[in-house]
Amino acid sequence: MPSTSVSEQPVTRNGAALLSLDDVSIQFGGLKALDGVSFDVREGEILGLIGPNGAGKTTCFNVMTGVYQPTSGEVRFAGEPLGRRKRFAITRLGIARTFQNIRLFGNMTALENVLVGADAHHRTNVIDALVRSPRHRREEREGEETAREVMKFLGLERRADELARNLSYGEQRRLEIARAMATKPRLLCLDEPAAGFNPAEKAQLMDLIRRIRDVRGLTVLLIEHDMGLVMGVSDRVAVLEFGRKIAEGAPVDVRNDPAVIAAYLGTEADDAGEFDQEGDL
Repeated sequence: MPSTSVSEQPVTRNGAALLSLDDVSIQFGGLKALDGVSFDVREGEILGLIGPNGAGKTTCFNVMTGVYQPTSGEVRFAGEPLGRRKRFAITRLGIARTFQNIRLFGNMTALENVLVGADAHHRTNVIDALVRSPRHRREEREGEETAREVMKFLGLERRADELARNLSYGEQRRLEIARAMATKPRLLCLDEPAAGFNPAEKAQLMDLIRRIRDVRGLTVLLIEHDMGLVMGVSDRVAVLEFGRKIAEGAPVDVRNDPAVIAAYLGTEADDAGEFDQEGDL
């Protein structure tokens, strides 16, 4: 993980809503995975989306990124309804994501994996590629510049020619983030990026997420089970349980919310006390 001097606590951001879920529900057969969920992700903030296993967090990500279509309600990005847009079109609008389970092309180099992301905005067609038209060559050159610059930001520049499968687990996690960032998003959605990390790696990841927001100017939506990471890096936190939003607000307020404590610990707040800030969700 690249070194960083960022150590300050996140500050509250009051930007306009970049992404909005408005009364979103989605049903699979008799199962209601999301039930009237509404919240905003504000421009320039880090929003943590948490909840017990099965709460609907990843389903939220999938609705935002076009994997699923909501049964009812609406998702808007920069004020524009996403409607039934395809996933590639949503990526071009400016939403990128990583996955809970790493999804890299193991037999491609690290650079080639990131180039897949950089290709998201390319407009050349097969004929342009076959004849290597000036536009195709220009887009190839610009894509590689973008990919290498993002890899440098994430401390992966020396691994560019390594096969993705040969990278360490932590490097593969960062490579997924690099591929997402190469699409030039406005909103970066991270699905459990600290899974499998030790405490030192989690601390480095917190600094990296802050740098992505503060240096790159991206808005970040974060799903994560580690309480210390979520509470330490998020400006605001939204909590789901059984597909419903049960709390939203500043990390300190959410951590002490009786409904959140009951959802995670299965007991009343008076009996449970306050969450351990270093514990897992």
